[in-house]
Amino acid sequence: MNTLTQPVPRQNLGISAYAWLKRDIIRGVYPPGEKLLMSHLKERYGLGIGPLREALSQLVAERLVVAISQRGYRVAPMSVAELEDIYDARSHLEGLIVELAVCRGDDAWEADILAKQHTLAKVEKVSGPDDMLDVWDERHKAFHSAIAGGCNSPQLLQVRESLFDQVERYRHLWLCETVFSAVGLETKRREHAALVEALLDRDAFKASSLMREHLLTPVPIIRQLMEKRGLV
Repeated sequence: MNTLTQPVPRQNLGISAYAWLKRDIIRGVYPPGEKLLMSHLKERYGLGIGPLREALSQLVAERLVVAISQRGYRVAPMSVAELEDIYDARSHLEGLIVELAVCRGDDAWEADILAKQHTLAKVEKVSGPDDMLDVWDERHKAFHSAIAGGCNSPQLLQVRESLFDQVERYRHLWLCETVFSAVGLETKRREHAALVEALLDRDAFKASSLMREHLLTPVPIIRQLMEKRGLV
């Protein structure tokens, strides 16, 4: 049988359903509280009930979807209280991770940070407006992951990833407001440059403080956007 005509493995279908549905929830295609009708999901993604249920179960675990007993699923609500709690937790955890990374990171860690910073700074030169958001977000995540990786703690990095999943919908509101703004991008460049300088100087206290401040910067902006869109 020609490999091009072979059916897609069920596992791949589940992964695709998860990725597509998560992306749409994060981007507001399905607003907070909306019921996720299986009939609509099947039509939109061209998938069966099995892969979709697997995806929904995983998103329930990530707190992006709420299971309603005998009545299906809804998109999890959003609130200012949750926004502030998640960002506060992230800022403290990331501060600790940065302190450890400064102590444990080697020359390869430093080189990786510099490479990711350089790539992030060049986004506007390699991307048109339609791709700007996706490319900048991907490179921004890679930059911060390079920094965090120096802590050499799989357990802390796993908790970090979990918090990041929970904050994605809130981050997307900020991202849309920032990534198309020259002023917003320049502000982030300056923050990144100061952070990298402290990391290379091996100043754990300063780097940790700058990271916490950097992560909390979006909170007032997101709060205002939530109020404007009636999400509070």
